[in-house]
Amino acid sequence: MAIDKIFEEKWKEVLASFEHKFGGGLDMQGILFLIGVQELGKGPISFTKDQKMGLMHIAICTLLEPFGYYKLISQDEEGWPHYENLKKLPPLSGGEQLKLMKDAVIDYWIKHKELFN
Repeated sequence: MAIDKIFEEKWKEVLASFEHKFGGGLDMQGILFLIGVQELGKGPISFTKDQKMGLMHIAICTLLEPFGYYKLISQDEEGWPHYENLKKLPPLSGGEQLKLMKDAVIDYWIKHKELFN
């Protein structure tokens, strides 16, 4: 029980940091979009709907790479990264998926704190 409380406190800290930098009202999709933009490295430009979906895919792959699910294999001529799926995610409930993504976002935030100051 104490571990869950610590985890949720850390998540609130991370969410507050994202919202301080990028504005309030962020949900997981918004955070994934922002991480995707960061990882693409092209800055704040306009993206098509398909590109926005691609940015979220970049974020998911980036976040799950340290867990052994994806590996960066290349970048195309436009600078978009491409990943190889190394293993399938286990069957997870919606709550378990959200916890995994929160955990991955927390790890990303710890590794990239300078982006949020």
